Amino acid sequence: MNIAFSPCPNDTFVFHAWVHGLIPGAPKLDVTYADIDITNNWAASGNGPEVLKISYAALPWVLSEYALLPSGGALGRGCGPLVLTRGGLSQEADPALLSGRRVAVPSERSTAYLLFRLWAAQNVPGGVGEIIVMPFNEIMPAVRDGKIDAGLVIHEARFTYPSYGLSLMTDLGNWWEGDTGSPIPLGAIIAKRSLDTQAIADWAKASVEYAWAHPEVSRDYILGHAQEMDPSVAQQHINLYVNEFTRSLGDEGYKAISTLLGRAAQEGLTPEFDLSLLR
Repeated sequence: MNIAFSPCPNDTFVFHAWVHGLIPGAPKLDVTYADIDITNNWAASGNGPEVLKISYAALPWVLSEYALLPSGGALGRGCGPLVLTRGGLSQEADPALLSGRRVAVPSERSTAYLLFRLWAAQNVPGGVGEIIVMPFNEIMPAVRDGKIDAGLVIHEARFTYPSYGLSLMTDLGNWWEGDTGSPIPLGAIIAKRSLDTQAIADWAKASVEYAWAHPEVSRDYILGHAQEMDPSVAQQHINLYVNEFTRSLGDEGYKAISTLLGRAAQEGLTPEFDLSLLR
């Protein structure tokens, strides 16, 4: 079975057991490690791998071909995207200062960018200037070096941005949770509807549970794909993004997804779709 997910610690932690043949009955995986912008586009093309990790914000474009799985993804609290700046723009600054600025985002169909657009509509009069898509690991250096005015960051940047001399303007997770009371749907696991999606969900869930039961087994695999990340940062990353919603979305998780995508459709930011397709 072909699968694509990021080399980030939460994904490699979740899928380590399955990738290494430790889940009884699960098929062998042929893994492609890819940035979220790439997997979002693969899913939208309909020609991507059988199983993918994509942004929840990309779901409305792919649900006719792919089913959302209830296990293996990233959804939680206190783990939202950050808007980072340098110089005089800081958390004390008026977000309106972003008006007309150049902002880098990790994907046009990322949950991070969708949250940013919802937030900016309320806080940045006239909107930002130019949006530039770049791999998430290139965003902080670009802000630091003055190539862009602000960056929307995800993943381990939450823990490492001070080392780049950057300032936090807004934690979009805090904004979203305060506005809706819901956790943040970040990364979804999807599988082609032509497959046995229940079995795939069960294997993903078993891989999550194996990872929790044997956290030391996946260490070398995680660090080998973590782009020279400090082990303590990798563990923080896992602790933040792998939680009970990763095991199973549950009613609260599905409600959060419906809230996000329903609001996005109302604002004209994503296509409208039948919300029953989420289950």
